[in-house]
Amino acid sequence: MALPAQVKFVVIGAGIHGLSSAWHLAENLRKSGKGSGKDILLIDKGGIGSGASGIACGVVRNNYFQPAMRRLMAHSVSVWERDPEAFSYHPVGYMQISPEVMHQDVASIYAQQKEIGYPSTFIEGEKDCMKYMQGLFSDWQAKGITSVLHEKKGGYANNTASLYGLAKKAEDEGVRIMTGVKVTGFKRDNKGAITAVETDKGSVQCDQVIVGVGPWVRAIWHMLDLPDAISIKGKDGKVHENVPMWVYWSLQEGTLGVDPDYQKTNDGKMPPVIHVDTDAPLYSDEDKSLITDKLWGIYYKPDFHFGGIQGGAMPFKVKKKIDDVAVDPYGTESPDFIVGDDFAHMWVSALAFCQKRFEGQMPKYKKEPSGGIGCFTADSFPVFDRFCENAYFIADSNHGYKMIGVGKLVADDICGMGDEILRPFRFSRFAEGKLHPTSNSPFPWS
Repeated sequence: MALPAQVKFVVIGAGIHGLSSAWHLAENLRKSGKGSGKDILLIDKGGIGSGASGIACGVVRNNYFQPAMRRLMAHSVSVWERDPEAFSYHPVGYMQISPEVMHQDVASIYAQQKEIGYPSTFIEGEKDCMKYMQGLFSDWQAKGITSVLHEKKGGYANNTASLYGLAKKAEDEGVRIMTGVKVTGFKRDNKGAITAVETDKGSVQCDQVIVGVGPWVRAIWHMLDLPDAISIKGKDGKVHENVPMWVYWSLQEGTLGVDPDYQKTNDGKMPPVIHVDTDAPLYSDEDKSLITDKLWGIYYKPDFHFGGIQGGAMPFKVKKKIDDVAVDPYGTESPDFIVGDDFAHMWVSALAFCQKRFEGQMPKYKKEPSGGIGCFTADSFPVFDRFCENAYFIADSNHGYKMIGVGKLVADDICGMGDEILRPFRFSRFAEGKLHPTSNSPFPWS
């Protein structure tokens, strides 16, 4: 397929956001009689799911301390539920299991989930939490837990299958998807608006661009001469100058090579996704040495796609200067950002801390490349906004894969159908001091 010389919309990135945006935009154009998917070209320098979406753990949850994130995720869950088969979505639910230091935070999440009609159960108190968890898993033994938030919706999806499901929906609407096309720059008019996307396969004139490139967002940002340092008005009312717009975090995930059925509940069903945070000391399952006595967290789920019990732990900041961080080669091909023995030791020991069935399972950890890198914004929350007049950035701050509904919201916004859910994520929040509240979680995205 030859690169077209001109098209109304160019979508950059064949991950969850690019594919969802292209599909929903094509639907909107058709339904409004203002065009069709033939007006949309989606390009990616690799292939469908060759970036962060293709290696995502796939967890779908609403467990956010920030009201705006909860509304956004409730919307996204509704999109996952629209076609579970096509998106390879498993609505098994999600559990946030927490220590006392997070009790109030999680209680507020539960209260606000009730306000928006998102079904969940909240258990409080160490004894009641243990009883509830052992009602699901007879071998549950995690210590230091004083609250359990059990979301009845959510769960997980198989990443590659879901992306190809999205791609089919977009192509069925007439969207052209071209892979192996790398963006090299942009042509702009005297007002700064984009007039064409330049690629290694030629130039495409366009009216609007949607940028959904995950960890590569800073590269496109840089091509458009947008600032790497910004001013942020803090909660104290003071303006903080020269704050880095982007921060890279190394993601920590892996797989225990046991039969996924090994994690079934007491009644023989597939379990919810488990997320445990605790400040109880974590000891090695191998030699009983202390791993950490600080707040820590893990998440895990059985997954036939990964072939075992798959999950992860807290990420860590990449300490290199931002210009020295190599996003490519990405994921399992990276020499810098794949997990090592320290992660395996911590994570499998944490599994054993939670459930007796995982004791002595360290030898079954899959010693294969895993992990990746995420590009986070200055406050670790997404930015969805227009820049240079006609470039719509989906800067997901690594909240990405679960937010399948962002593409619909962006498409609706572009078509003038409202932006209420997206409004709290505008870039202007930094200068205005309208920042999202932060939780006591050890994870930067909670």
